[in-house]
Amino acid sequence: MNPNYKRLRVGLAGLGLEVYWAQFDGLEKRLLGYLSEVELKIASPARIICNVGLVDTPKKAIEAAHFFRCNDIDLLLVYVTTYALSSTVLPLALRAGVPVIILNLQAAAAIDYESFNQLGSGTEMTGEWLAHCSACPVPEIANVFRRLDIPFHQVTGVLHNDPVCWTHVEEWLRAAEVAHDLAHARLGLMGHYYSGMLDVATDLTQVSGRFGVHIEMIEVDELTSLRREIKEDSIQEKLREFSEFFDLGDECPEGEVKRAAVSAVALDQLVSIKDVDMLAYYYKGTGIPENESTMSSIILGASMLTGRGIPVAGEYEIKNVIAMKILDLLGVGGSFTEYYAMDYTADCILMGHDGPCHIGIAQGKIKVRPMKVYHGKVGYGLSVEMSVKQGPVTLLSIVEDKRHGFMLLVAEGESVPGTILEIGNTNSHYKFPLGARGFVEQWNSHGPAHHCAIGTGHVASQIDKLARLLRLNCVRVC
Repeated sequence: MNPNYKRLRVGLAGLGLEVYWAQFDGLEKRLLGYLSEVELKIASPARIICNVGLVDTPKKAIEAAHFFRCNDIDLLLVYVTTYALSSTVLPLALRAGVPVIILNLQAAAAIDYESFNQLGSGTEMTGEWLAHCSACPVPEIANVFRRLDIPFHQVTGVLHNDPVCWTHVEEWLRAAEVAHDLAHARLGLMGHYYSGMLDVATDLTQVSGRFGVHIEMIEVDELTSLRREIKEDSIQEKLREFSEFFDLGDECPEGEVKRAAVSAVALDQLVSIKDVDMLAYYYKGTGIPENESTMSSIILGASMLTGRGIPVAGEYEIKNVIAMKILDLLGVGGSFTEYYAMDYTADCILMGHDGPCHIGIAQGKIKVRPMKVYHGKVGYGLSVEMSVKQGPVTLLSIVEDKRHGFMLLVAEGESVPGTILEIGNTNSHYKFPLGARGFVEQWNSHGPAHHCAIGTGHVASQIDKLARLLRLNCVRVC
């Protein structure tokens, strides 16, 4: 694959009106300078910026639109530098066929009225006015886009010294990067659904169609087969990694740690062979002891993969592994969780889950505990236990939507101190602005599956932008 496809390709066009350039000396050069400043502000090693300069006639718009199509852009930023005709911007949106962000960025926070009124001539005054005229054509552009059902989004602010404005621009770009990465991602599915969890089941066509994710079906037998061929030196290297990654207590039997290491090495190989970016699994292995041993020893290896940006979700949770991937791409972790109890005395909610966790959001080192039984599952072995870092957190659930395939359900809260249950699960105490009762009722009212993803920090604003780029609904509970 061309490595450039791994980078977000951003189309950038400045809007202007050609007739002005001969009338107002220096205006075109000035506006081109502003456009260059925008390019510098959005530049990143992870992005390719395709800047076509000032588009000031319908003919140039068509040429620019074909240039954008040839360069396979993922997002189009239209910087309105001064008044421009809607007929100039329409070809860009029609032919580019990607999400459009209108940048309504004024050159300064306000016109210097006193200096303006002391300019030498009316022509000079008009040229100066036009350099501050970015807001003027935006209603015209919005009118045309709405009438033609062309989705668009806006950022309104100032070119310089406006951190709120540029935070929004960066959030749009980060959201576009997440959408781009999802569209190039490969999701491995290994095993089958956990029997009876009807909320977890989903439509794979919708998964691929709405997120662009490729689905790779994987047999558990493939992982078991790889385990048979693992060499002793690879096992010892994985054991060294375990000692760095986990807090392995003396109560963990040496044989179980080694069994987990064999599965972890095999899992690394499987992920590499299948070239997957995320994995959802569940398999009983009943009646075939070797497969049971494989699947009951997968948690440590799956946690290590999750920690390095390849999220692994148990219980065949397809929707939730995508939610985990989204949070990880946003840089806030993405660990598998569910709420399982409420503390009415402290007005908080206990959340956690068995299975893989994310080291990037752990409060301290992840502990490993031996389990004589995996509740509700076949087998026994090692499990992981951690709490999420105390501070701001974001919950994300991908929920079926009859009209749009899916919607994104999000909530912001706080991970707070509290005694955790030492049962070999990830678990933490959380508080939400709605209170425990209010949060649970509001969250449930939207019909999510009982699992969700947890990340550190508050990123609901970025998730909302991602939903808009994907043309999905986003509901924020708090």
